[in-house]
Amino acid sequence: MMKLHPGWHTGLDGYFMMYLTKWKRAAVLLLFIWIAVTYLVISPLRCDSSSEESIDFQERLKTASLQLELLKQQHSNLISQIKKSSGLKVNLNEIDAAEFHNGGGPSEEYENLRRRIYSNTKEIWYFINHELTKLVKDDVQPDKVQAILDQVADRKRSLLSDQEKLQKFDGYEDWRRSEASEVSDLIQKRLKYLQNPPDCRDARKVICNLNKGCGFGCQLHHIVYCLIFAYATERTLILNSKGWRYNNKGWEYVFHPISETCTTAYDDKVVPWPGSILTASYDAKVVSLPFIDSISQKPKFLPLAIPSDLAHRIVRFNGDPSSWWIGQMLKYVLKPRAAMQKAINETIAKMNFKNPIVGVHIRRTDKVGTEAAFHHIDEYMVHVKEYYRTLEMTTHVDKKRVYLATDDANVLQDARNKYKEYEFLGDPSIAKTAATHRRYTPLSLTGLLVDLHMLAMCDYIVCTFSSQVGRVAYEMMQANRPDASDSFHSLDDIYYFGGQNAHDRRALMNHEAGGQEISFQAGDLIGIAGNHWNGFGRGTNKRTNLNGLIPWYKTADHLVLYPFPEYKHIQTDTRQKDL
Repeated sequence: MMKLHPGWHTGLDGYFMMYLTKWKRAAVLLLFIWIAVTYLVISPLRCDSSSEESIDFQERLKTASLQLELLKQQHSNLISQIKKSSGLKVNLNEIDAAEFHNGGGPSEEYENLRRRIYSNTKEIWYFINHELTKLVKDDVQPDKVQAILDQVADRKRSLLSDQEKLQKFDGYEDWRRSEASEVSDLIQKRLKYLQNPPDCRDARKVICNLNKGCGFGCQLHHIVYCLIFAYATERTLILNSKGWRYNNKGWEYVFHPISETCTTAYDDKVVPWPGSILTASYDAKVVSLPFIDSISQKPKFLPLAIPSDLAHRIVRFNGDPSSWWIGQMLKYVLKPRAAMQKAINETIAKMNFKNPIVGVHIRRTDKVGTEAAFHHIDEYMVHVKEYYRTLEMTTHVDKKRVYLATDDANVLQDARNKYKEYEFLGDPSIAKTAATHRRYTPLSLTGLLVDLHMLAMCDYIVCTFSSQVGRVAYEMMQANRPDASDSFHSLDDIYYFGGQNAHDRRALMNHEAGGQEISFQAGDLIGIAGNHWNGFGRGTNKRTNLNGLIPWYKTADHLVLYPFPEYKHIQTDTRQKDL
């Protein structure tokens, strides 16, 4: 286990120049020359001078002005060429790629800093919004405070919009897409090899029973946990799914089997894992897994850990490597058979799905009052509106579309009645089949898969991460694009995997406590209980064991790496990188 957080003490000048591309350096050099010339021109004005010196100064001024205009024109031409010449951009990218280690692409430090700026911009807004909203509610000059809120919100949108453009224009967009695809392909090939051993009878196996008494999202995460266990221990996963509550015939009747050649343990003895010293389950040929919730001493390879041999590649294109890694497991598992895929495609074809579009998942029925609080449609639409306001700063939006997935059939019509400026896509019949008394049927499963597919295709999703379906939709988004880590908003929990190991953040700077806060020092690990979305989260300092509020922006996620098997004989179709 190790952390993956580079130091933040690089000198500003060195850091700045390290990542400037050659054209940016040229532009900055011209700018500095421009400033220097201007300074030389203005400096004599501060001194007394004779008439002869004044005439000389006028000549110098004229010459300098001509030079200044020439520099301005050169600077303008350079910027214009950069913007207009796609061919030049490709060549510059090729040159710049040689400056980075590991075969091109941005460095980890650059990616971490870029994401941190984006994240902290939002944290500023959470804090200001929370504090000023309290003043509005206290009736302290509410109109004035609201005007301040509106101004701050507009500036926040501008900042986030600019930072998104930074990623698009930094020259690495194609590299991120290519690298994400390559690493994903490598993982899929490793899983296929693991699941299809040359000799099934001789292979070590792990049995996963799909009889967990919960909904589809929960069961899907159970399979993911089993597959991660198989990957970590180099065992072939056997999924026992007969009598599955969504289809009695089993998982393989709806989805392609997770193995094409190895689906049975034969007559080998099955030993429960982890068992005891007497059963020696770690060395057993075939083991069966318990539910993740019932494991007292969890293996370190369980989420949110990621493979150490891939970590340095993943962090350079994705801001939430743990959910991207879990998304790769889903990508391998979720492969509908032809009949199910046809039903999904036919339903989607009726909806006129187009981008831009925001996905909204509203979970009601059995979750409300037990695992999650009730959230009104207005709470979701606040973030939908915010997404479109930010988008409209740079893009013409012809129609504000929302895909609404819910298990409450009344929500869709209520939303259409209340928010007429939005086009709501959704199928009321899916919501009806998601009702508690109809949930565990093939028809309900089809509707749920449609919802998941549609949500994952959206540009942005608003949901509650207390819902397994909300988290699955996000994981699917992550699996099918280089980085969706900033493409969601959860109204309640931060992202987590049920039954996961500790989720920690590492302090980036010292903090002295005030009020209900806790103090910490740079480098401290803080066990996280959640983000309050007001600039603060709650956690426990593992050095002092004190629990309380922490300013979120002074911390960063602590990424846990585990030495999973590297399956070095499995190669991607393109180049392999030395890590």
